[in-house]
This record gives sequence, C-alpha cells and structure tokens, in this order.
Amino acid sequence: MSGIFWWVIFPYVTLAIMVVGLLYRYAFRQKSWSAPSTEMFEKKWLRIGSPLFHWGIIFAFAGHIMGMVIPKGVYEFLGITDELYHIGAIYGGGLAGLMVIAGLIILLIRKMTIDRIRVHATFSDFFSVFALLIVSGMGTYMTIIYNTTVVSYEYRTTIGPWFRSLFTLQPEYQLMLDVPFIFQAHVIAAFALFASIPFTRLIHFYSAPVTYPVRAPQQYRSRSQYQKKG
Repeated sequence: MSGIFWWVIFPYVTLAIMVVGLLYRYAFRQKSWSAPSTEMFEKKWLRIGSPLFHWGIIFAFAGHIMGMVIPKGVYEFLGITDELYHIGAIYGGGLAGLMVIAGLIILLIRKMTIDRIRVHATFSDFFSVFALLIVSGMGTYMTIIYNTTVVSYEYRTTIGPWFRSLFTLQPEYQLMLDVPFIFQAHVIAAFALFASIPFTRLIHFYSAPVTYPVRAPQQYRSRSQYQKKG
C-alpha cells in the first residue's frame, strides 16, 4: 500500500495541487506572479548568486530531461554507451548541482544579512530557498558522491520509465519499490516542491524566463540625482 501511495497517489496529488494552484493564481492574483527585484538594495552578491542559481537550474533541468524523459534505448541507438552517459551525467550534473547550491547559499546569506532585503522577505521566500537546497543537495550528493563511491545507479531503467508512465496514466509503481532510498527521497521532495510553487515566488518559473540569464541588468538611480538637477 505504501508503494501505491508514494508512487501513484502522491505524484498525482502534488501535480493536481500545482495545476489548480497555478490556474487560481493566474486568474485571481496575476499581480503577484512575478518575483520583485531587490537589486536596488544590493547588487554585488546578487550578480554572483543569481546567475549561478539560474544557469545551474537550466543545466539541471536539461539533465533531468535527458535522464528521465529520453528512454535509454535512444542513447543505445545513437551509440552512446552507458559508461559515456554516466561520465557526462556525473560531470555535467555535478557541476549544475554545485552551481545551484552555491547560488542558493549566496542568495540566502544575502537575504539574511542585509537588513533592507530581510525586512521584505516572507516565510515563503525562505521556504523556497530551503526546499530548493534540500532537493538540489540530494541530487548533487547522488550525482557526485553516491554514483562514484557506492554504485553508478542506472535510473534510466527504473525512475525514468516510472516517471514517463505517470503521463500515460498507467503508473508502473513496481519500478520504484527497489530504488535506493536517497533516490526515492529526492523524487518525493521534488514533487512536493513543485506542489508548493504556486504559493511562492518561484511561480515565475512558469513564465518561461528563457532570456533571463542574458538580459541586461535593471538600472536604478537615486532620487538625489534628480533633486540636484532640479
């Protein structure tokens, strides 16, 4: 019964919460959809932490598409061996995970130590950062440490097919029963994180901000400049 709950009921419940929450917020709270900029309060650490986090998330998302959505047979057809795939996953995924964690830590310290930013931070802001740290921390541990010191786990034959089966409405929950606990915990935490997104500022993720990493920084000018001119 626990297997059915975690690998059938729980994913659908969290996805339903996410979809309904997104629709509600779009319909009734559109003004809160975007994440307000805090660049006017502090720029130095934002310019380091924000690109690290956002680029890391983009790379990590691409890595998950490659591992979870694309079947193992596609790589075999293309002549990509298991060894070559796992080397790329460890180095590429490990780098992406470290970028996400480093960016989050910088942004968290910035949020906690700079008074003008801290007073504008909400519970959901801190919740989002800590939730992301938990999910990305487990993922980075699995990629860099577990896969190199314990065993290079082949998630493309278990987690990947299970994940894809959710979208065909024929969840193969049996595939997840013998998956190592750290991988199970990572999956559960990730689904819980997605369910929380409509209730946090992470909702701007769904605006597909693909130009964010290369957009020009916002420019702020103090009022004193205009007062002097007047």
